Amino acid sequence: MDENVTVAVGLSGGVDSSLAACLLKEKGYKVIGLTMKIWKGAYKIHEDLKHSCFGPGEEEDIAACERLCGQIGIPYHVIDLSDEYERHVIEYFRREYLAGRTPNPCIVCNRELKFGFLIDRAKQSGLGFDLFATGHYVRTSSIDGTTYLRTARDMAKDQSYFLYSLDSSRLSHIVFPLGEMTKEETRAAARAYGLEVADKPESQDFVGGGDYAPLFEYDRPEPGDIVDLKGTVLGRHRGLPFYTIGQRRGLGISIGTEPLYVLALDARQNRVVVGQGKGLFSSGLLSYSFRLQNPQAYDKPLACRVKIRQNHKPAPATILVDSGGKAHIDFEIPQRAVAPGQSAVLYSEDGLVLGGGIIDKAIPDAENGSVSLAGTA
Repeated sequence: MDENVTVAVGLSGGVDSSLAACLLKEKGYKVIGLTMKIWKGAYKIHEDLKHSCFGPGEEEDIAACERLCGQIGIPYHVIDLSDEYERHVIEYFRREYLAGRTPNPCIVCNRELKFGFLIDRAKQSGLGFDLFATGHYVRTSSIDGTTYLRTARDMAKDQSYFLYSLDSSRLSHIVFPLGEMTKEETRAAARAYGLEVADKPESQDFVGGGDYAPLFEYDRPEPGDIVDLKGTVLGRHRGLPFYTIGQRRGLGISIGTEPLYVLALDARQNRVVVGQGKGLFSSGLLSYSFRLQNPQAYDKPLACRVKIRQNHKPAPATILVDSGGKAHIDFEIPQRAVAPGQSAVLYSEDGLVLGGGIIDKAIPDAENGSVSLAGTA
């Protein structure tokens, strides 16, 4: 370790990023604390917002970061990215949901804000550092000159799905001090350092609890029909942003003894399509903006495992990505609730993140009678 290497650590006020800063300083690096300010207070205070990464609790988190940096003796800087967050994350989130898709704002926030604007603005302000670090649970590996993300040792906390869009050139300048640790080890180490956040509850990502109503205060979604696969109107929905593929609860309708699920969101006709659970299965998916870490892997069939949401068990599949970034993924076994707007992330058998992209269309599984509407793509 070169004692002249300076590492900027993205601090959130939680135990993970706080411990990352402590570990790096203990190893002898010169450490700088950075926090991105993203809350403007432009939305009505909502109970769930208080406990999410985007909400009025931000001032308390910044104060906690200041105390941490004072405690371990490192400089601390707050970078105001509230305009960028509104433009790149909130507007993206609204636009996708209004189009009948199910976005993952954390992926965009990491790519554009935390590992993009935060680093760039800090350097533009005159701060000099060689590496950037966060408290994410993920590892990296360099193979034949390409740097890959690798799943964390603690698979229950692995966050590689949220970071898949970081390319090799960026990853080569990023470190993840917690990648080899479990959450229990992190908290124990934080207690040993005497950190006040050692037992702080984890904040919820984006808007806590999944109630996105505060983000649509000024552009309320239009209510519409809930229909079955034949187009028969069964009820009314309150707006497409309040529904997602695979949802069962909160529909307010029932027919017979079989439970109903959201099978598709038809943005063109502003309809929520519901049906039996077997209609949720897809034989594959399409993505029109896919990227592979290895530039030599395009235009060649690739056997891998695919994750279609954070809590999804990676499924065996074959993928072909052309040089223009269009990907066709075929699952070995049909997968449930493939949602356009979410991301498909590729993994090797030993946990390397091979690439990923936004899901644009689910390919129906004919045997199960699933559907794919043009309005959802």
